[in-house]
Amino acid sequence: MKQSLSSGFTLIELMIVVAIIGILAAIAIPSYQNHIAKSQASRIMVEAGGLRSLIESCVNEGKMTVGSGANECDPGAVGSTLIDGASQTGVVLPVGQGVPQVTFGAGGVVTIEATFGNSATTFFTSETLSWTRTADGDWNCSTSIDVSFRPKGCDL
Repeated sequence: MKQSLSSGFTLIELMIVVAIIGILAAIAIPSYQNHIAKSQASRIMVEAGGLRSLIESCVNEGKMTVGSGANECDPGAVGSTLIDGASQTGVVLPVGQGVPQVTFGAGGVVTIEATFGNSATTFFTSETLSWTRTADGDWNCSTSIDVSFRPKGCDL
């Protein structure tokens, strides 16, 4: 007698595999989105914070307005796909890029404010991250994003 051997998976085995993949996806996708949000917040902190040394030089040279003229401070901001903000020095930025906004106040107080936008995660709709220079020359980071995504070293 010849016996017919069928090879392959049964319907129940395939359904179990699909269910397992669905459960893993349900756990992995939110975790991945949280990881992306945290990395974007850290990236914005670094990009905006990178302007501090250039701003410090401007303050030391007495250049207390933003622009590209001889007596104006050009912070040298480079466009970012995660920031929403127009160039303050007249540089034309590519579509979908923005730069942090720099504001000079009295007595050497300076604010660098980055507004999340463009291709930033939807967790950060219209949120901001700011670096503020005090009259003493100390820099402090503050942000309006949720505590769970906030980078280390950046307070409320």
